[in-house]
Amino acid sequence: MPVATSGLLRTAASVVDLIGNTPLIRLSGFEAELRNVELYAKAEWKNPGGSVKDRPAARMISDGEASGALTSDKIILDATSGNTGIAYAMIGAAKGYRVRLCVPENVTPERKRILKAFGAEIVFTDPMQGSDGAILKVKELYAANPDLYFYPDQYNNPGNWLSHYDTTAPEIIEQTGGRLTHFVAGLGTSGTFVGAGRRLREFNPDIRLISVQPDSPLHGLEGLKHMETAIVPGIYDPTLADEDLGVTTEEAFELTRALARQGLFVGISSGANLAGALRVARGASSGRAVSEPPLVVVVVFCDGGEKYLSERFWDEGSGAESAALPRAGKGSVRS
Repeated sequence: MPVATSGLLRTAASVVDLIGNTPLIRLSGFEAELRNVELYAKAEWKNPGGSVKDRPAARMISDGEASGALTSDKIILDATSGNTGIAYAMIGAAKGYRVRLCVPENVTPERKRILKAFGAEIVFTDPMQGSDGAILKVKELYAANPDLYFYPDQYNNPGNWLSHYDTTAPEIIEQTGGRLTHFVAGLGTSGTFVGAGRRLREFNPDIRLISVQPDSPLHGLEGLKHMETAIVPGIYDPTLADEDLGVTTEEAFELTRALARQGLFVGISSGANLAGALRVARGASSGRAVSEPPLVVVVVFCDGGEKYLSERFWDEGSGAESAALPRAGKGSVRS
């Protein structure tokens, strides 16, 4: 059922109907060092489950219902580093499905508590194996009892990237008035980058598509994959990106703290994605004349910072990174 609108009020039959249509927020506080660039963040933490993963989780569950693969007697089972699991748990609770998730034991306590609050069953896996260990465990559970489970397999399910092809990209096109020149997103399952990127390229082949991933296999960027050393998702298309940028954990932490000090309390992957977006924007804007049309760079901010409050990196910044940045202006929000 579509969301009904009346002025500023919205009503919905279910929390699931509130997924998508997230705002685009201008990052004016980061534009001063750039020449003739408009920098925007797609505010995916505004989804009801708090992350970009609400979109693919809803699509994969809906597809499962439509195909008959998901019935009331089956348990939703998948591997997750947290956000997709929270989305499964939220939607499962809303629709009356049991949810069982394989999760690395070292995910933040906040994510564990949210999953439990929604009633999900958690199977913890080796923290040293990261999301790959969770993937291996979920395959083992499914192979042992396939009739018990609906296994969406977010890393290989086309519904993952199609959710962004059908919703995220069209929203960005509309919100930028079709002026988008660069799109930046991180690589985890790769669904956001692949789905939105394919749709944006169809809309305008000149739009530059930039993927972001950790610069090494040993990193602290929860939710992102170092593709060279990880189990590569089946939906990943390595030929799609015009540029693929490696980002250090330290620069992601620094920018995440800086964003909070400008009023945007977001997660670590958002800081990583912003690091990539700034790198691209600096290079692309160098030497541009003021008379030229501005570059319009959109970066995906995947989730909110509340799921990372127990992380020590919040205490590591001296505040110098905030002082070095220009003061944020009023900015603007496009819904």
